[in-house]
Amino acid sequence: MKNPFILSPYTDKSLFCDRESELKTLFDYVTNEANVTLISPRRMGKTGLIYRLFDEISTQKLDFETFYVDIYATQSIDEFIKVFSETIIQSFQKKTSLLKKAMKVFSGVKPVLSFDELTGNPQISLSYNDNEEKMKTLRSIFDFLENHDKKVIVAFDEFQQVREYRGVNMEAILRTHIQKLTNVRFIFCGSKKHLMFDIFANARNPFYASTSYLYLDKIDNGKYFDFIEHLFSEHGKTIESDAIEFVLKFTKRHTFYTQSLCHFIFQNASKKVSLQFAKEEAARLIALNENIYLQYRSLLTPQQWNYLKAIAKEGVVVQPTASSFLRKYEIGTPANSQRILTSLIAKDLILDTTTKEHTEYSVSDVFLSRWLEA
Repeated sequence: MKNPFILSPYTDKSLFCDRESELKTLFDYVTNEANVTLISPRRMGKTGLIYRLFDEISTQKLDFETFYVDIYATQSIDEFIKVFSETIIQSFQKKTSLLKKAMKVFSGVKPVLSFDELTGNPQISLSYNDNEEKMKTLRSIFDFLENHDKKVIVAFDEFQQVREYRGVNMEAILRTHIQKLTNVRFIFCGSKKHLMFDIFANARNPFYASTSYLYLDKIDNGKYFDFIEHLFSEHGKTIESDAIEFVLKFTKRHTFYTQSLCHFIFQNASKKVSLQFAKEEAARLIALNENIYLQYRSLLTPQQWNYLKAIAKEGVVVQPTASSFLRKYEIGTPANSQRILTSLIAKDLILDTTTKEHTEYSVSDVFLSRWLEA
């Protein structure tokens, strides 16, 4: 029996939970020629939402070409151009005339096109004689999209990665090209909130005030409850109400972890899922990941590891420099607490969530947090 709780970003809308409000907002932005900054913690479902948007555009038969470009692994402008190019070529590889047009973009830099042996996806190798050729190639890509006979939407995922490119102000370069385009709309997705806000909301930076904003938060408890109950029932199994509530509490309604635990429970359940079974499967899933979690310890100082455990045991910390918190976990001075906290946020191990009242700190990996608090 096919497991309906998918762990890939998106397959079809029947297996996609809610996000109707966010989808409408995003749809209205891009179809009305606005660029968008989409921010959410990692694994909260922003990639799935992008594919859901693209699916909706296709379903409504709107005349758009859509591209999803994941630049998380890129370290330089060369790698950015390579990933961007391969995304376009992959989209057009079954459309011979468009593929030929796309390949003309690289005619001046002797491209070598090959295909990955495992995935079959196109790979392009580019060599430049000088920096001018590199800039010309990037400009040609944007010109190609601008002159495409359909409107174009490009989603750059983990866009804050451009801050890591050495020896180049990638924000200024991209802004120079993007501000001239009328046929192309952009969605800039990112998980590092502070960096994304600095890129798009800091008046000193090139992309200042150039986009609309959308923040992706947790899915409503009631809607997630109904979604889980429906998928179990729709695929021949039942799950007790208190078992669903346990899942949502255990995973803190963080999309990836909720999907993962439901996937694991569905995979191992017979016909009916009780609260006890759900608890046992959650514990088993955490135990299966224990060797991975132990690796974190070797990558951190003893102080950082103990601090991570303290945050996990508290669940959520609002005042990390409060004397009660410092004494309870033997952290030391407020300055020491702030220093460790900053380092763990930089390592993506601590998530900081700002509300109207305060900033909340929690362990980013929900399953790691559950393992640490035990």
